[in-house]
Formats: sequence, C-alpha cells, structure tokens
Amino acid sequence: MQAQLDEQSVINANTQFWEQMLAMKVEPVPMAEVFCVGKRHLLGSVELSGVWSGRIEVRIEEKLAYLATSAMLMQPLDTVLEADTLDATREIANMIAGVLKSSLPRPCAMTVPESAVEAARICELQRCENSLAVGFRHEDGDLMVRVSEHE
Repeated sequence: MQAQLDEQSVINANTQFWEQMLAMKVEPVPMAEVFCVGKRHLLGSVELSGVWSGRIEVRIEEKLAYLATSAMLMQPLDTVLEADTLDATREIANMIAGVLKSSLPRPCAMTVPESAVEAARICELQRCENSLAVGFRHEDGDLMVRVSEHE
C-alpha cells in the first residue's frame, strides 16, 4: 500500500470514533494472518478518489451494530430497526473514512457512504500488497476496518 496509512492509523481512527462518539471500548486484535467477521454483519463503505484511489470498509457483527446504533440514536436497543443500523453503519464508515482521508495525499474526494447487510462470513488477510485489514473485538462482537488501494 503506497498511502501513508498503516495499522496504527487504522487503530487510531477506529478507536477515536468508538470511544469518543459512542463511549464504547474496542480492542485491536493482534496482527494475525487472517481475521474473520461473523456470518451476519453490516458493511459500511466509502470510495476515495484523487491522488490516492481506494475503498474503506467497516464490517460490524450484527449484535455490535445494533448496540452501536442504540448508542448513536440514544434509544433503547429493542426499538432499533434494521434500517436504523444501516444508517448508523453508513455514518460509522463515513466518520472513520474521514479521519483516514486526512492522512492521504491531496486532492482526495470521498463518495457518499453505502451500507448493506451481509449474510456470509468474511475472512481477510490482514496485510497484502494493496490492502490493510485491522480487526477489533468488543464483548458484543467483532468488527473489521479494511483499507484497499485501487491499482
């Protein structure tokens, strides 16, 4: 990866969001060859273009996504709908990508975030030539932040 992003940049951006915005503690998973996110999870993503071109994804296991949404909306967990979690996942991806974007060469434009419910388990190599994935643990589920540079 040619950008000035490394594992610590991703850890800092993700931790800053979860702790400051949601008052939730997530712990980075020590670097391993492969990290997986559970079978049913939410995906938030943003595309970046300019001097650096790529994609930033945030994958959050379903239970953790619902808890994060409850915290963001300041409403009881049992009132959170799937549509709410999709909105919250877009916002989480947008906030984390915005912090990471500040480390990228300019000019760099960011698309409107997208989100989806994923029904398949995803496993990623934590580091390969054009990609960096960092896993995080919370007592209520795992999440992954992945930065991939387009060739």
